[in-house]
Amino acid sequence: MSAGALGAILIGFGFSGTASAVPSYARQTGVACQGCHTVFPELTPFGRSFKLNGYQIDNLPQVQGMRSAQDYDLLLNQVPPLSFMFQTSYTKTKTALPDSVNTTDNAQNGQVLFPQQASLFYAGRIAPGLGAFVQITYDSEAGNVHWDNTDIRYAKQVVGLQNPLTWGVTLNNNPTVQDAWNTTPAWQTPFDQKTSAAPVPGAATQIDGMLAGRGVAGLTAYAWWRNSIYGEVGLYRSAPQGVGGTAGSGPLDSASGGVLTNWAPYWRLAYEHQWDRNSLMVGAYGMTPKISPAAFGGPPPTNFVSVGSATDKFTDTALDAQYQFIGDEHIFSVQTTYIKEKQNLDGSAGLGLSQNTSNDLKTYRLGGSWYYERTYGAALGYFSTTGSSDNVLYAPTSVNGFANGSPNSNGWIGELDYVPWQNVKILLQYTAYQKFNGTSTDYDGNGRNAKDNNTTYLLAWFAF
Repeated sequence: MSAGALGAILIGFGFSGTASAVPSYARQTGVACQGCHTVFPELTPFGRSFKLNGYQIDNLPQVQGMRSAQDYDLLLNQVPPLSFMFQTSYTKTKTALPDSVNTTDNAQNGQVLFPQQASLFYAGRIAPGLGAFVQITYDSEAGNVHWDNTDIRYAKQVVGLQNPLTWGVTLNNNPTVQDAWNTTPAWQTPFDQKTSAAPVPGAATQIDGMLAGRGVAGLTAYAWWRNSIYGEVGLYRSAPQGVGGTAGSGPLDSASGGVLTNWAPYWRLAYEHQWDRNSLMVGAYGMTPKISPAAFGGPPPTNFVSVGSATDKFTDTALDAQYQFIGDEHIFSVQTTYIKEKQNLDGSAGLGLSQNTSNDLKTYRLGGSWYYERTYGAALGYFSTTGSSDNVLYAPTSVNGFANGSPNSNGWIGELDYVPWQNVKILLQYTAYQKFNGTSTDYDGNGRNAKDNNTTYLLAWFAF
């Protein structure tokens, strides 16, 4: 990922904000962003290898300390690998949303955010074999600065083997943010980057951003053999920010709600084949979190329960695939993923937060993009969520509710891109819903239709 470890940055906006390609890696490696990215944030095969090898390539003067002739005890870039990202946007829905106070009136339709988000990055080597991508973000919606996407990893190549083998460990705060392909939830393309000015479907699997939104920390170990076969396993634990318990800063207790009640296992398998200017990956990933009831990330139930005394279990299993063609003038890629979640809701059902003791939720996404000379581009994506009906879990409420108890939503995302320079991107995106929170017409029981939430989104992105 050299200059392009950058790509490991543009994280889907919805949950921890967004991340994007960052020039820190370009400064460290001396390689332009296109060495690691098709067009950010999508990684090339070299970019994936750079990320999996711990962001270690550099082309800068170093501050060095030696234990022996070949053993460093200090290796730092003389210039800190820092970058700054600024995003400004305009968001408009087809039909204005109702006013939050005067429900007979409408809110202003067409929100300008300046900034939508601004982030400071440390992206590069920390020590021999140890590198990081760390993002601290000002979020205009929350009006504060918070800890954003973070991936700190140690990687080492095993020498003396006929076929190359890299192993490593990563400490991160968003399941799949450490992944090297643009199929998993953190890096999916095309990216749905709308602001809070536009409603989004109310049902999502835990691995599809829900856990990242609650705050987690994970430690995983991985191996990358022959630049082809990838395997990863690890565990996640709740690490929410701004949540106090009986001791002020913790521990988590009945006042928290929606936290992991134990360690949540995570796994990932992938196989990539490269030939000429093409690459093809097929893979699978998943995790099994146990969570204290909190109505899918909402406030804890009014009859507060101790963490672990009532638990819901989620089993997320996913398949994914990616194809890339990287030519001199044309770049073409296709990404897809299918996630199936089995929900054991004994805890929620016992507290009256769910009608059923077991549900399922399925997400499917398929997206493709094309770029000409890495400057002009277009993307098109289809998304679908389906699952069990539950009149309590999916309850009716204005705009964000479910009138018929169904989580089903689907639609299309179209995108046009202009990239005048490698670190500047202007994006126009349109999202068209066919179903929203269960149906196409009067989905919330208050007369709002799925197409009323069709969204125009204009984004300007700068990184330097």
